[in-house]
Amino acid sequence: MTQTAEDIRMMAAALREARMAFEAGEVPIGAVVALGGRIIGRGHNMTEALHDVTAHAEMQAITAATQTLGAKYLRDCTLYVTVEPCLMCAGAIGWSQLGRVVWGADDPRRGYSSLVSHERPALHPQTRTERGVLGDECLTLLRSFFSARR
Repeated sequence: MTQTAEDIRMMAAALREARMAFEAGEVPIGAVVALGGRIIGRGHNMTEALHDVTAHAEMQAITAATQTLGAKYLRDCTLYVTVEPCLMCAGAIGWSQLGRVVWGADDPRRGYSSLVSHERPALHPQTRTERGVLGDECLTLLRSFFSARR
């Protein structure tokens, strides 16, 4: 996997969102949606604040991006998220037809890729994925959150 300067810059922005979640007592996952090198949607986990199990970082960022564009499809956009999306978020990514998804840390327990098969993919067939961008930083933040909780 090649980490481009753009991917690193955007994942750093997603990490800033994750740190905001951490400070708010939320699981520290952050996301941004980018188009043409510009962030058009941001989000971080807000499940505790909103009392809403669907208020994941990806959902927040996708909603913000579609509002910015005034369109429901994000074919030319890239979603950067600090942790591999869950199955629910993968479904939303598929429905929004995001062109590319980049994540930092894998989630072998709840990440969508461990829960779906090639015969039944969750993402849109044309969505490209990359993983591991700033993965160590993303995983460190997540681990520090959970170790503080124990």
